[in-house]
Amino acid sequence: MPKVIDDVRFRNEVEVISTPARSAARSAGCHRTSAWLATRVVRAMFPGARLIDPPAAAKFKTVSSIDPAEFTASSRISSRLPGTSHQYGYQLRDRALWRMRFNEPIFAMASRSAGTIEACFAENRFSTDVRLSGDESGNFVVVMPCKGALTLLQDGAATTASEGGGLVMRPSPRAQVVFSDSGGRANLCFKVAEVEETLRHTLDRDLRRPLEFAPALDWTCGLAVSFKRQLDAVFAEFQSLDGVVDNPVALAAMTDLLVTLLLRAARHNYADQLDVGAPCAVPAYVRRAEEFMRANSTRPIRIAEVAVAAGCSVRNLHGVFRRFRGTTPLAALQACRLEQVHAELSRGGTGGPIGAVARRYGFTNASRFGAAFRRRFGEAPSDVVRRASRS
Repeated sequence: MPKVIDDVRFRNEVEVISTPARSAARSAGCHRTSAWLATRVVRAMFPGARLIDPPAAAKFKTVSSIDPAEFTASSRISSRLPGTSHQYGYQLRDRALWRMRFNEPIFAMASRSAGTIEACFAENRFSTDVRLSGDESGNFVVVMPCKGALTLLQDGAATTASEGGGLVMRPSPRAQVVFSDSGGRANLCFKVAEVEETLRHTLDRDLRRPLEFAPALDWTCGLAVSFKRQLDAVFAEFQSLDGVVDNPVALAAMTDLLVTLLLRAARHNYADQLDVGAPCAVPAYVRRAEEFMRANSTRPIRIAEVAVAAGCSVRNLHGVFRRFRGTTPLAALQACRLEQVHAELSRGGTGGPIGAVARRYGFTNASRFGAAFRRRFGEAPSDVVRRASRS
């Protein structure tokens, strides 16, 4: 008969994390197996974070297991995993565990998609091997270890990451990932086609070979520091409702920023070509880009769309904006949206409350919006509304 393990210490750790989350989920009428589990898993990754908004937690797809028999060579857990995760095989490295039984989860996963990106939070109690079955994945996966460590074994090389660093990889059948005991991680998935398209526009030419990343990410140096900061921000956004991930305009801008930082912060086989200076271009590109931004400022436009409208590559667009505007296209788009908000508020609030107008243009955080507005116009949004109401 399988041995039953009653690990009081582990159960207590789970209860410390899950009790407030369970109460919040129940008070909102959320289903325990989805909202409650999503909250528990994410809180395990980020113990200092606030509870996930229960309605946001309900948007996660979740799965957990207390049965080691789901983690043998047959990997029965795979059939229950959300999204493309079912293509992965999970196997406990210690085969003595296969016939044991546990009273608390030995594995849990919560994932949520938004636009073209997907966030996934997962934890495992025991060391586990993970392999991809089938074809090479259509995603680049950025892995941020939150506890424990993980090792990528690929093409005869081993790359290990813990809390001080991360990994970027394109899962394939020739790769294996080993998670340590008591492991936890937050993953962000990007479509390979989208990242390569951004790279193609940036280089202003077709790619002669597929984009391949060097796996290791050092969070302590270069643009990886900024990339890590933005990853922390987007993982926090996935845990809230009515934030960036629920606003298509803001989400498109954030995705552009994340993809750009990924290409600049991580080492890959095109990195040296990104350092070549941009060629000169005529100011007409800038004017056409700015006209497109103004006409589409409430739409979730991407910088690649702006470049097409301007009639140039993304690389040239960045070059001409730096030369003729002293800024980046993304910053120019935000400035354009601020101008549009200012114009609406100047008409006496006919577009609705300040918050509603701001959200329409992709500004989901009231304090950051207010600070950006004051920096640009030297007054608060409410000052503009009051002045318009007196005229």
